[in-house]
Amino acid sequence: MSAPLPPILDDWLLARLVCPATRTPLRYDAARGLLVSDAARRGYPVRDGVPVLLVEAAVPLDDGK
Repeated sequence: MSAPLPPILDDWLLARLVCPATRTPLRYDAARGLLVSDAARRGYPVRDGVPVLLVEAAVPLDDGK
């Protein structure tokens, strides 16, 4: 079962969002509150329900996954 999405991020929107750096699909990590790009190993924040898809706003993911 997948993690619940914030109300603004429904399945339709999530299926269309891509990483601005790699143009690969994103997945939502509810524990971190981030849209994760596995290809770039970066997470993009979701602030007040709005995805912030700016390379400058991304945080590096260093968890070994």
